[in-house]
Amino acid sequence: MENKKTKLTLSGIAKKSIENIELAKTQSKNSVVIEKKTSKFSPRGNFSKSSSVRSKPVVSTTGSFTPRANLTPKPSSPITNDYEKRKLAEQRATRRLKGESGDKGKPGTKKRELKLTVSRALSDEIEARSRSMASLKRAKQKENRELTKEEIQENLKPIKRDVNISETITVRELAIRMAEQSSNVIKHLLGMGVTVTINQSLAADTAEYLVKEFGHNPIKETKAEEIVKKIKESRSENLKNRPPIITVMGHVDHGKTSVLDVLRSASVVSGEFGGITQHIGAYQINYNSNKLTFIDTPGHAAFTEMRARGSKLTDIVVLVVAADDGVKPQTIESIKHAQAAKVPIVVAINKCDLPDADPKKIKNQLLEYELIAEELSGDTLMVEISTKTNKNLDKLVESIILQAEILDLKTDFESQATGIVLESKIDIGRGPVASVIITSGTLKKGDYFVCGLKWGKARALINDLGKNIDQALPASPIEVLGINGAANAGDDFLVLNNEKEAKSLSETRTQEAKDGKEGNSTISFATQESAFKEKISEDLNIIIKSDVHGSSEAIKGAISQITHEEVKANIILSDIGMVTESDVSLAKASNAALIAFNVKPTKEAKVLAEKEKIVISSYNIIYEVLDYVKKRMSGLLAPDIKEEIVGTAEILEIFKVSNAGKVAGTKITEGEILSSSNARLIRDGVIIYTGKIGSIFREKNQAKQVSMGQECGIILKDFNDYQKKDIIEAFSSTSTDRMI
Repeated sequence: MENKKTKLTLSGIAKKSIENIELAKTQSKNSVVIEKKTSKFSPRGNFSKSSSVRSKPVVSTTGSFTPRANLTPKPSSPITNDYEKRKLAEQRATRRLKGESGDKGKPGTKKRELKLTVSRALSDEIEARSRSMASLKRAKQKENRELTKEEIQENLKPIKRDVNISETITVRELAIRMAEQSSNVIKHLLGMGVTVTINQSLAADTAEYLVKEFGHNPIKETKAEEIVKKIKESRSENLKNRPPIITVMGHVDHGKTSVLDVLRSASVVSGEFGGITQHIGAYQINYNSNKLTFIDTPGHAAFTEMRARGSKLTDIVVLVVAADDGVKPQTIESIKHAQAAKVPIVVAINKCDLPDADPKKIKNQLLEYELIAEELSGDTLMVEISTKTNKNLDKLVESIILQAEILDLKTDFESQATGIVLESKIDIGRGPVASVIITSGTLKKGDYFVCGLKWGKARALINDLGKNIDQALPASPIEVLGINGAANAGDDFLVLNNEKEAKSLSETRTQEAKDGKEGNSTISFATQESAFKEKISEDLNIIIKSDVHGSSEAIKGAISQITHEEVKANIILSDIGMVTESDVSLAKASNAALIAFNVKPTKEAKVLAEKEKIVISSYNIIYEVLDYVKKRMSGLLAPDIKEEIVGTAEILEIFKVSNAGKVAGTKITEGEILSSSNARLIRDGVIIYTGKIGSIFREKNQAKQVSMGQECGIILKDFNDYQKKDIIEAFSSTSTDRMI
């Protein structure tokens, strides 16, 4: 019998055969497994695999292990094939999952249960393993990458845009509207043989062609005036009678405002500086249930523009003529404005209560201007009135109502409002305010409107009595708050459906105004004459700040009429509102005269003006402004210098004196020479020296005066290059200031 080697091993050693692993699972950790190994040469069939025996290991005191002699191993059922092994493993795994295993308390089982085995994977009771976070993240990233690719492909597709094209448009603006690069547009034009820069303007046809070439849809912009015309045309239905708009015109101080005061039972004259109207005032009165809207215009010569505006807006003109003064220049101008506007005139001959009043003379004077009274078989209504005694004022109002009935004035009350701006100003606390007369439709609080180049929302409506109202009917004079800037006097007032329309129309008008300015800029070519010509005229820079737009416009017009060859008034800024720091800074930078008309400077502006020594000239009457401007312009004029030759002397000999140097021995040939006179030395007809006489000697004594025929020695200040036959000419000069 062959020798068999026996080997003792402890369970828990990693490298074991499959059979030992299966046996070890059923044993405790302290069990001993005896493995019998056959020799290389022994036949396999005679022996079965070693079985495990549950027993405590016996260790000798010497350290060697000795097995018992009579120990017989407990027979175990042999596992013959792989199928049985797998079945046994599955049964054990199932028992462990169901909690039937006796090894519940063992710490190693839980760790084992977490591992995925073949049996656990095949079992239906085990839940399917979920995807890890990293896997989900990778899947999401992949999905996003695919979506991004699709979006990029969609974005790369050319977008067809609607491009608005105005009459003239720059390359930059066109590129912005097409959302293309300016360089690409310029490159395309270069390809066509057109050399342009980014700021160069293109014609509408060229711009339209370029838009089509870049794959967009060109739309020609309609002009702002055409838009307004269409809006106005669509608002002429449901016509009803409206109150007449009457403009009171005439010469300065003929009593226009006084007539209105009596009609309104108010006092406006007391509120005007110097008793002169310098604004357009609009008022509404009720007379026997008839509403009448009056516009009071200034009579001063400077306010031509205001009178012209008043005549354009009005239905009837009341021409006020003073019975003691007669027809004056502004009266004639008012008649011409009214006749140009084809407006009927009602003549009010005022101041008939005065002893030197002559109404018949006035009627005869008016015949020259085709105003024939009804008494003289004409068609002009003329009423003799007196504002002091209230004579015939009711007759005047009846004449106006009669004239209005003949005209049959009608308008649409229900449509959106249109009107005309009489005045505009910037009020402290309220912002820009526009005085408007509604010509048609009804203006309501909250309406969006366009006022010339400005737009806004009607935040508040204030009538001529200073009361807040919710709506304004046709022919109502009102103040509108909520405009985004001060509008120009005479601008049209137009209500639109919404904010977008109002903004769009305002922007279109602003752009047109800008293009118009650019188009009107003229290029002056330098000639040989102009290039080398000395600048003769001086410029007086002027900054005007006034309370209302109409006044600043009138001052501008009056100043522009002050002309002179050598001095020119240059208005660099004309605005409304208080004098601010920026105005003072501009006045300093441009060395300008700063005029404040009916306005005051802010505290900050006052402090800055004192610091920079800038004079803010405040005025309330337009005469004073014009006088001040004339005075300032006169100050720039060179004074008139008059020279008078007092006497002449001829040099006969030149002497050298030790103390005095060279002295010219002369003989007085004409007039007399004083020691204090100015003198010039003339040599061969050329002026060599101009200065003063230092001293005169006669017979070794200093003299103050030498008369004709006498000889004397003359020393000129800072000059000693005398020659024989030189002429010394004594003269006196007087300078006088010039006035414009």
